[in-house]
Amino acid sequence: MSTAFLETPTTTGSSEHPLNPLSAEEIRAARRIVDENGLLSDSVRFVFVALEEPHKSVVQAYAPGDPIDRQARVLLLDRATGQGSDLVVSVTQQKVVSLEHVDAAVDGHVPILDQEFEDIEAFLLDCPEWLAAMDKRGLTHADVRAVPLSAGVFGHEDEVGKRIVRVLAFYQYDAADLPWAHPIDGVVAYVDLTERRVTKVIDEIELPLPAERGQWDAEPHAVPPRTDLKPIEIIQPEGASFTVDGNQISWADWKFRFGFDVREGLTLHQLSIAGRPVVYRASIAEMVVPYADPSPVRYWQNYFDQGEYLFGRYTNSLELGCDCLGEITYFDVTIADEDGNPKVMKNAICLHEEDYGVLWKHTDMFNGMAEVRRSRRLVISFFLTIGNYDYGFYWYLYLDGTIQLEAKATGIVFASAYRGPDGFSTEMAPGLGAPFHQHLFSARLDMEVDGQCNVVEEVDAVAVPMGPENPWGNAFRPQRTRLTRESEAMRTADNLKARVWHITNPEKTNRLGQHVGYALHPEGQPALLAHPTSSIAQRAAFATKHLWVTKYDPAERYPAGRFVNQNPGNAGLPAYVAQDRDIDGQDIVVWHTFGLTHFPRPEDWPVMPVDYAGFKLKPVSFFDRNPALNVPAAPKSHCCES
Repeated sequence: MSTAFLETPTTTGSSEHPLNPLSAEEIRAARRIVDENGLLSDSVRFVFVALEEPHKSVVQAYAPGDPIDRQARVLLLDRATGQGSDLVVSVTQQKVVSLEHVDAAVDGHVPILDQEFEDIEAFLLDCPEWLAAMDKRGLTHADVRAVPLSAGVFGHEDEVGKRIVRVLAFYQYDAADLPWAHPIDGVVAYVDLTERRVTKVIDEIELPLPAERGQWDAEPHAVPPRTDLKPIEIIQPEGASFTVDGNQISWADWKFRFGFDVREGLTLHQLSIAGRPVVYRASIAEMVVPYADPSPVRYWQNYFDQGEYLFGRYTNSLELGCDCLGEITYFDVTIADEDGNPKVMKNAICLHEEDYGVLWKHTDMFNGMAEVRRSRRLVISFFLTIGNYDYGFYWYLYLDGTIQLEAKATGIVFASAYRGPDGFSTEMAPGLGAPFHQHLFSARLDMEVDGQCNVVEEVDAVAVPMGPENPWGNAFRPQRTRLTRESEAMRTADNLKARVWHITNPEKTNRLGQHVGYALHPEGQPALLAHPTSSIAQRAAFATKHLWVTKYDPAERYPAGRFVNQNPGNAGLPAYVAQDRDIDGQDIVVWHTFGLTHFPRPEDWPVMPVDYAGFKLKPVSFFDRNPALNVPAAPKSHCCES
């Protein structure tokens, strides 16, 4: 195993590039500029600092040595007033380019700070109603662990414009105990983060505290490690096949750049194969976890882990536990802390190759052909822990031109008390429930299939009616529906029709005269199951459809809008597509919703085995023939002889 420790932006012999992430020096400069403009005080904190990416036309026209105006986008929060501010700062010109004060009543709030979460338990200990609820349950106050969660918007007039979180609690018997196993159900506290106090306690019902311990290695779960699994070793004696130049990766025919920010996490840029562009920018731009428990203390549980919490700041350091095998390169990531100072997350991004079984194979009865080629894929990934759940995001590039995104969900399910078989949870341990919920992600794919003139067609498999054209009833063919305007391009998946969406370039053809393209293959799992009129359906409207297509606008970065925390809804994609722009042969962005619908199982306790969700982009007529014909045969020494 080899490692590389790189602080962004990295310059291993390469020139600067407009898409290099902000360096520690640039973060310090941005903070200084904000301070010099009188925007800091003892109560002001930095919520978000990241590269303000130049327009794609600037990036694509860039040549080494060209001047670059390096800009940072900065979100600030004045904790004393709850006022959020959205700035663009030019590090190059040493000035504030733009400043907007966020109207919380209309737009919602900037994301929640860690510092705000850290104060919650002190507020609870100052609240007589909360302490009475704990006393009634016979619980020691000091052993109660508060879990503050985003509040959502539910028409409570006394919350309009106020910065609110709602707090559930768990009990921890001792330092080794896992609190998630002991939910203190039936009670919730509402906290005003600006006023720094509990405003309301709802004590609905007293439910028994589940007592069984939840650590994976504690009774009754503890079992001896098995001894019948022999080691598997992954070695590359000649080293890795990829090369790294700054934040640019080259592997086989692929080339791309990568970035990172605390809202989206890992981002891919200028993804091309054999010198031909495919995707200008790819990211997971939002995710929402809507829960199905309608009880008075839990109906509001709907978390936007990116827009509300900035989940990238919780990225795991793989120094503390590597989850990859083989010849690995790690990259450090530099972000800003809440005081605006640079902070390095060590080994945040992992890059390596994996064997992936058979790529193509045939044994022929006529000419004696007996050929097989092994597949491999390039993997770039990161893992994060946000509260109880852990998520991994893995981008895969394949030798046949396929692009895949795989989200891995693991960790510990968010537990409740079990209220019986007619409720909205699964019993995981005696008296312990796990509410039904979904994990829904939105991929933002700024497509560039052999250029910026792209169209989208919905392709269904349809049976041909019996008749003169189909006398035996066996015929079927693809049915293509061209999506020409944004209003037509809000679509749902349909696995019964093998539905895919082709993104093609009508100005480019392969040797057979077919328009070159890539097909988006959805997994076709349920979209948002909440009622269309519900609060969460308004706020997470992106999750109500599997596909949206918009005309490119660099300001349209987030599917649930710029400010998600306590936003009343209809921001993001609903507002974008309301313009009903022409998307036929345009520079387009494809947004894809995918995810998991989780009815927890006892097998998901006390630690959940990884569950998977994702999608693929596969070339369709992009090449003239199989692009993996040039993959060499594996050495004979790799085959076993009996």
